Amino acid sequence: MNLFVGNLHPESTADGLRTLFSEFGDVVSSKVIFDMNTGASRGFGFVEMADKTQANDAIDNLDVSYFEGNIISVKEAKQNNNKSRGGDNRSGGYRPRFPRSTGSGDYNSRDSYNSNSGYNSNNDDKYNRF
Repeated sequence: MNLFVGNLHPESTADGLRTLFSEFGDVVSSKVIFDMNTGASRGFGFVEMADKTQANDAIDNLDVSYFEGNIISVKEAKQNNNKSRGGDNRSGGYRPRFPRSTGSGDYNSRDSYNSNSGYNSNNDDKYNRF
């Protein structure tokens, strides 16, 4: 079971999380998330525990408890649905956006976008680049 650990002290480490959670069972992995630009801790991390019962015991005992000077939050981690799914283009990649038209027809239709009654009624070339 994957657990979210929030409100970590800026100097908290993955090894410290592993030690804390190992009191409740087998820890498969632990990590603290860092900002890619600054290298500073983002104040949260994840701990994966092998057994769901042990993970629930850790949640019950560690949520709203002190760890390295901060009161931490421990909850079951939610699944991240923002990951790319391998070529189905649901996230990431280039997708042209068409502004809403004031003309008739489908909002995302090129015809209504380029019509004289829509967004681009002045036929200026800078708006017709696709």
